Amino acid sequence: MSLMMALVLAVVFMGPSPNMAAPTGVTDDEAFDLENYSLNSEMDWENLDVNIYGDSYDYDDLDQEIEVGTVAPDPPSAASLPTVEYHEEELTLPPAPVTLDFKGPGLFGPDTGLGMPTCLLCVCIGGSVYCDDTGLDQIPLLPKDTTHFYGRFNNIRHVKNTDFNYLNQLQSIDLTGNQISGMDEDVFLSLPQLHQLLLADNNLQSMPELPITMKYIDLRNNRLISNGVHSEGFKDMSQLEFLYLSDNKLDYIPVPLPLGLRVLHLQNNNIQTLYEDSFCNSHDRHFIRRNLEDIRLDGNPLNIQLFPQAYVCLPRLPVGSH
Repeated sequence: MSLMMALVLAVVFMGPSPNMAAPTGVTDDEAFDLENYSLNSEMDWENLDVNIYGDSYDYDDLDQEIEVGTVAPDPPSAASLPTVEYHEEELTLPPAPVTLDFKGPGLFGPDTGLGMPTCLLCVCIGGSVYCDDTGLDQIPLLPKDTTHFYGRFNNIRHVKNTDFNYLNQLQSIDLTGNQISGMDEDVFLSLPQLHQLLLADNNLQSMPELPITMKYIDLRNNRLISNGVHSEGFKDMSQLEFLYLSDNKLDYIPVPLPLGLRVLHLQNNNIQTLYEDSFCNSHDRHFIRRNLEDIRLDGNPLNIQLFPQAYVCLPRLPVGSH
């Protein structure tokens, strides 16, 4: 009796098994007819089908051979490891100094890494290079296409004949307000288009030879002496119009002067006398110098009234003491 009660309770607590569920359309009361159930009936334990409570479990599935993991392999030998190659870094020496070749390609001539380019130190606009008041003590390396160079108010003392090499487009040089006391004789002769030169406020006692292409020359406030000016140095400058030589130490007018000259300033020198051919042509009484309209001779130890034949061919009288 107790065994039967235990089985009934086990079924109640475990809930209905899928195989023990009541057939479709059969109520629980019909499936379990408890009123007609006899607790005194005997269970046929010998013919009990154990599979009525569910599918049988195949325990043969557990009878499998368990694979044992293999032992960890031995570490590889040094001989089997890949070889690591080591490369020594080669030391690169700086290139040897390069000889300047201004005829070569590039902005300044050769491709040489010459340090700070001029256009970083100065201001380059088109063909004009402005190096005013930058502390220069020499002419910098200029771009090959420079047409106008301004190096005013620096500390330049000497100008070499290599400073303007191969600058075939250079037309104007302004070195006003430096301390230039000397120049190589042929420093400007290699410039085929140079027509304007400003060297005012320096310490020059002599001037170098200039190309015949000059139109404007300014050498005011230097220490020029007459022996420092080339004999007939301005004669062949057919395009020269402006010549400023005031505030120097000249003893006489540098003749002959080109016919196209319009302005001649010689004030504050040491000129004491005039000659018939200073402005006019002593061999042609009818000669008239029409272009020269501005002559300054004031500030010289000279009385211009004493030399009327010297300026009879001029359209205007020179400015000076009478």
